[in-house]
Amino acid sequence: MSSLALTLLYLLAAVLGVVVCRSLKLPPMLGYLAAGVLIGPHALALAQNSEGVRHLGEFGVVFLMFAIGLEFSLPKLRAMRRQVFGLGLAQVVLSMLVVTGLALALAHLVGGVWEMGWQSALALSGVLAMSSTAIVVKLMAERSELESEHGRRVMGILLFQDLAVVPLLILIPALSSSPDRLLTALGLALLKAAVLVGLLLTGGQRLMRWWLTQVARRKSDELFMLNLLLITLGLAWLTELAGLSLALGAFIAGVLVSETEYRHQVGTDIRPFHDVLLGLFFITIGMMLDWHILVDRWALVLVLITVPLLLKLVLILALARSMGATTGVALRTGLYLAQAGEFGFVLLSLTLENGLVQPALMNPILAAMVLSMLATPFLIMYSNRIVMKLVASDWLQQSLQMTTIARKSINTSKHVIICGFGRCGQNLARMLEREGIPYMALDLDPDRVRQAAAAGNSVVYGDATRLQALMAAGLVRASAVAVTYLDVPSALKVLANTRAHAPHVPVVVRTQDDLHLDKLQAAGAAEVVPEAIEGSLMLASHALALVGVPMRRVLRLVQDQRDARYNLLRGYFHGADDDTVNERDQERLSTVTLPVGAKVIGQPLGGLALPAMGVRVVNLRRGDGHPSAAVAEALLAAGDTLVLSGHPAALALAEDKLLQG
Repeated sequence: MSSLALTLLYLLAAVLGVVVCRSLKLPPMLGYLAAGVLIGPHALALAQNSEGVRHLGEFGVVFLMFAIGLEFSLPKLRAMRRQVFGLGLAQVVLSMLVVTGLALALAHLVGGVWEMGWQSALALSGVLAMSSTAIVVKLMAERSELESEHGRRVMGILLFQDLAVVPLLILIPALSSSPDRLLTALGLALLKAAVLVGLLLTGGQRLMRWWLTQVARRKSDELFMLNLLLITLGLAWLTELAGLSLALGAFIAGVLVSETEYRHQVGTDIRPFHDVLLGLFFITIGMMLDWHILVDRWALVLVLITVPLLLKLVLILALARSMGATTGVALRTGLYLAQAGEFGFVLLSLTLENGLVQPALMNPILAAMVLSMLATPFLIMYSNRIVMKLVASDWLQQSLQMTTIARKSINTSKHVIICGFGRCGQNLARMLEREGIPYMALDLDPDRVRQAAAAGNSVVYGDATRLQALMAAGLVRASAVAVTYLDVPSALKVLANTRAHAPHVPVVVRTQDDLHLDKLQAAGAAEVVPEAIEGSLMLASHALALVGVPMRRVLRLVQDQRDARYNLLRGYFHGADDDTVNERDQERLSTVTLPVGAKVIGQPLGGLALPAMGVRVVNLRRGDGHPSAAVAEALLAAGDTLVLSGHPAALALAEDKLLQG
């Protein structure tokens, strides 16, 4: 097969694998692995796992480590230090110790294919200690669990596992040295790594910032991209020249770039190389898998799936419990992290290259890792049922949490439920307090909840995506719901629960941009507020003011843009000092208070046919001063005030209909 035909085969296999996985809502990595198995020498034999392809796959690992280094953040590590350096460190170290001990015990008792020294056992323990960041993070994001109690613990462990790959990349090649030179090789490798990392991180950050600034000033995307490739591959080559791994140099390159102001642009530019080459790496891993092993040695593969999976599950459960988590949270954390990970493949490939694992054992381990990753989506999907069945106290814990929320909101009505109590949620709460409007905030950060509650804010720990939490917060009695965080899947869950159980309660959603505007509005959002649009309006208003446009005209232009964008802000209350140019063509707001003798009292709002007259009811304020949702079923009463939006002529007709009948 020619080089072009081989390239087309890989691309076709990758495309089909990713399409199938996307259709099944599975991570694309599993599609690459399946494609590799299918076209590999042990299945259809359409392609061989050639040396050239393996080299390209290595570049995928290089860019993966560069991306990890780019995400390296000291403030982030500091904020999550308890989860990262407490739970994460304990998980990796204890997993490696236990797996090493078990492997050596099996080697002593069974021998044969299990025959190995402590060096091989230690290398394999590093492989099996890893979990899949790509699969778990994607599934947790879809389930809106990243900020949950178990979500933060899972992220802390995954973050430390990513960092632990770096010393393992140094350790595994050194373990392949002869026994009499092992300590020397280990010491030399650590010394080389320390000197190289020290030199690069002390003076390298300033040099990297200066160099990228010089490149950016040339205003050439092509030149910037070439420099990124040169820096990444150059540092990878430098570490390989020093007797260390390519991946270590790429990680250092990512860390150096992460300290500059170009990190976000670099992350965007490098993503295509990272995704494509990493996909090729997983295809080469899949090609190494012999499916005949699953049939011929199914018992061994089954043992290699269940033992590490149960071992990690029990170990993480015990560690999380010892560090203050409830049994339910600890079990969920273990279920999410029991599988093998993509870095496990990287380390397994390195272990094989250095002769630390027998080829006869390689395929069963590889098959077990792939199957455990395939099982991950199902473990996570059914994790709640598993926890409820195995941990009776978890149901009680959740019930207590709901009781706490309900106890705090039981005497509250016509309030606003704030989903998320970050900066945006806190600003909204302060404005509501100034207007004397009650609110109930739900947040998943226990530290923030504790501090805010101590300061007198009406905030409780709870997951706003769960119907039970919303109902306990008084959803059916609320006047509005505000989703203040930038998570679209979570917002869609809030909208679905609100529409199903309290359709009369309007929901306002905050988003980053208007990309998901139609989806959110179709889900029932009364209004969607994109930060990008608000930021652009503020930028435009300042720019217009600076170039000499009168402030009154600037405010009018901004208001016109908001009128066109936001349904609930369309129009304004007209005053005597307003500009009268094109007055008849401009939509405005008007209020009508129903007197005792009004003909429409007792009628439903929807029966008045105001939209047919070109008038929209923006708000309905009851006679007792409380706002009410302007739904078609709302019955009008004396003293109610309707806020109407429309053109002057239509408003006049609507007012006459409301007052005269």
